[in-house]
Amino acid sequence: MDNAPPPPWHSLDPDAVLAHLRTQAHGLHQAEAAARLQQHGPNRLQDAPPTPWWRRVLRQLANLLIVVLLVAAAVTLALGHVIDGAVILAVVALNVGIGLVQEGKAARALAAIRALLTPHAQVWRDGRLIDIDATHLVPGDVVQVNAGDRLPADLRWLRTHELEVDESALTGESVPVPKQREPVAAHAELGDRASMGYAGTLATRGQGVGVVVATGMQTEMGRIGRLLESVGETTTPLVRQMAQMGRWITLAVLAAAVVLFGVGWGLRALPALDTFMAAVGLAVAAIPEGLPAILSVTLAIGVQRMAQRRAIVRRLPAVETLGCVTVIGSDKTGTLTRNEMTVQAVVLAGGVVQVQGSGYAPQGALVRDDQVLQPAELWREAPTLLALAEGAALCNDAELVPSETGDWRLSGDPTEGALLTLAMKAGLEPHTLREEQPRCAALPFDSQRRWMATGHPLGERVRVWVKGAPEAVLALCRQALDADGHPTPLDADTWLAHAETQATQGRRVLAIATAVWPARRTLTPEALAEHGLTLVGLVGLIDPPRPEAQTAVAQCRAAGIRVIMITGDHATTARAIAAQLGLSERPTVLTGQAIEAMDDSALQQAVREVDVFARAAPHHKLRLVRALQGQGHVVAMTGDGVNDAPALKAADVGVAMGRHGTEAAKQAAAVVLTDDNFATIAHAVEEGRTVYDNLRKVITFLLPINGGESVSLLVAVLFGLALPIAPVQILWVNMVSSIALAMVLAFEPTEPDVMRRPPRAPSEPMLTPFVLWRVGLVSVLFAAGIFGTYGWALHAGHPAPWAQTLAVNTLVAMEIFYLFSVRYLKAASFTWAGVRGTPRVLAAVAAACGLQALFTYAPFMHTWFGSADLPLPWLAISAAVGLAVLLVLELEKAVLRRWRP
Repeated sequence: MDNAPPPPWHSLDPDAVLAHLRTQAHGLHQAEAAARLQQHGPNRLQDAPPTPWWRRVLRQLANLLIVVLLVAAAVTLALGHVIDGAVILAVVALNVGIGLVQEGKAARALAAIRALLTPHAQVWRDGRLIDIDATHLVPGDVVQVNAGDRLPADLRWLRTHELEVDESALTGESVPVPKQREPVAAHAELGDRASMGYAGTLATRGQGVGVVVATGMQTEMGRIGRLLESVGETTTPLVRQMAQMGRWITLAVLAAAVVLFGVGWGLRALPALDTFMAAVGLAVAAIPEGLPAILSVTLAIGVQRMAQRRAIVRRLPAVETLGCVTVIGSDKTGTLTRNEMTVQAVVLAGGVVQVQGSGYAPQGALVRDDQVLQPAELWREAPTLLALAEGAALCNDAELVPSETGDWRLSGDPTEGALLTLAMKAGLEPHTLREEQPRCAALPFDSQRRWMATGHPLGERVRVWVKGAPEAVLALCRQALDADGHPTPLDADTWLAHAETQATQGRRVLAIATAVWPARRTLTPEALAEHGLTLVGLVGLIDPPRPEAQTAVAQCRAAGIRVIMITGDHATTARAIAAQLGLSERPTVLTGQAIEAMDDSALQQAVREVDVFARAAPHHKLRLVRALQGQGHVVAMTGDGVNDAPALKAADVGVAMGRHGTEAAKQAAAVVLTDDNFATIAHAVEEGRTVYDNLRKVITFLLPINGGESVSLLVAVLFGLALPIAPVQILWVNMVSSIALAMVLAFEPTEPDVMRRPPRAPSEPMLTPFVLWRVGLVSVLFAAGIFGTYGWALHAGHPAPWAQTLAVNTLVAMEIFYLFSVRYLKAASFTWAGVRGTPRVLAAVAAACGLQALFTYAPFMHTWFGSADLPLPWLAISAAVGLAVLLVLELEKAVLRRWRP
């Protein structure tokens, strides 16, 4: 079957397709599916070929800072300065090596992220609907597709209910295409095959059940080689800002080198070769050659940390933007709440039945008037309750399956899972009930109708069950069942009051109604409205707030981030949950109907005060995003449905739900939460701020070091002094000390006050006035330390190699002490945590000290770098100068904290 060309599936009758694939309408058995997986292979497209190593190396060299170093190395080698040229090349090799290692880590992280974002599929196996990894699909599997799902394979439709599919990614057709089970002509073009669904396309409306006819590279998407599900890598404003800064630094360095050479050779008549080598030394000293590699590492570590905290970054700009977020617009269900709906009350004509227990486990009593109702006696004691439980199980697309650990695993909607649990608490077995009363017709839930309906054979007639929003279902009802299960005239106002009572307690309310009509009648919304329904009762469900979400909301408010709730729930329900979460002292609510009545300017005014948007439709999110952005806010918006995609794209940071979100939402979002938890958004904001803090620490650490070295060389040449540090020694310091010490700043943990600061303005430059001040101050301190120790050694009568070696050790000592200072840009470093550092900091300091001991005392280093043995007490001088720099900076911090707290 593999070698023969596939038949024109679109022109075959569904039964013929099933027969050809040797499968059945209720799907394959697990054993058969496993055998076919071995035969056909996993359902995935082939990965792109790996980039050759030589191209990866060239990509690392394509950086202006590195190019300048390569030119300097080539000229130096041409002039016969082999050691100097070799050291410059070693600096370049070190940076390229770091970049290659980081690129390999990024590739592995990318593969892990793709695995986390792998689509899932609802498939019938062994007669049950289960959720599996879409890569495990095989030809012959029967798959269920709902609105918002991305099709996991090529399908031949067996059943459709108002199904429409967006095939623009495959055919270019911009309008969703209606789908059908009936075959089409064999010569039909791809875009006209209404009986087919293709991998990678998107269901935008309705439901469908189809049989898999092709997987992996055999699908239409596989044939044309297009990969739709990928994690995008894009450059960011921050990266562009850093590249621009690198260009300015390079131009400034080259200009300074030209000035140094011109003054030294032209005005002071110094030897041309010596002056040129001093200019090369200046260029190498001033260029922060480690910056590109450390930038990449810092961003990658931020992405990795977010992934560890269950936030998968799909687009790198999100790392940067998360630190600027001022408003988070969050869904309620499953994000701020647990998404474990539990029926707590059933409202019947004869009174309210309290339902005990929580979660999906069918454990908990049914209590009416303080009396426990026995499930076996419901047919006699509470027939209306039993009828409602039956309707709750039949008008339901969910599946509850017990796991090996004793928990109940839900496949489907949490509300429907809670209704199945209610049916089991009433003594019913949903799976058996569905076999006895199979579904013969269905109207899937529609966000405009706000109800769903199913039909089930009842002799020569059909019983219809309807469940949905009370207002919508009551509009179709003419009667209601009394306590004994007999129909009586409907008092709609009374039932709406009951619904309001439940909603004020923070519960979601559903109405369940029924009707019986002739089998020949088609189930349509018009038929239901014409025939009329009989209300059975109301169900009050609660989805309690997540405890961690309450903490996260408080953290966000302390960080200057406003949290608003956007939900389709009843306004009173939403207000009750908002109050429990602490969104504000007195949450204000605006309904979707009110949003519709507002123009854009009125909505911009409303979003300033409103905390909760209830009964909101998905398209309202887009208007809310634009209204908030119109107020100057940086907006993070959550979403899970296909209709949320425009808002997720428009938001500064779109956040999709990874567990229960549709593939459409995940594709549109910049961040995917693997646990659908609001607290994870707060963690992501914290990590975004940490990444930016660490980048600023790296820059604030590297630039003064390079500045101090450069100032020392400039002063020496301009004033006709001997160089306090030789160019080759500067290369040594930059290679083994500066880069190694700066790299640990990329791993710095989050500062304690990071979520107590207001959000950073997106336009804020990396080189803020504070950073420029700190760079200037530390550059002067470093230059003074270098010249001071060098001059002291010469004045004491010691030879130049001793003085230069002392100056190099002093420079490294100042770097080490400055590292402890820069770890807290404004907070005090003289704390136990600050002095102790992190294991990486201590390891880096130990490595720097060990390398400096090698530089000072190893004979071969004396040959290469012109260093000399120093008496051990002299190293105490270097340490004392480093400590003095730290004390000056701590004093500066204290003054800044006092003036600008």
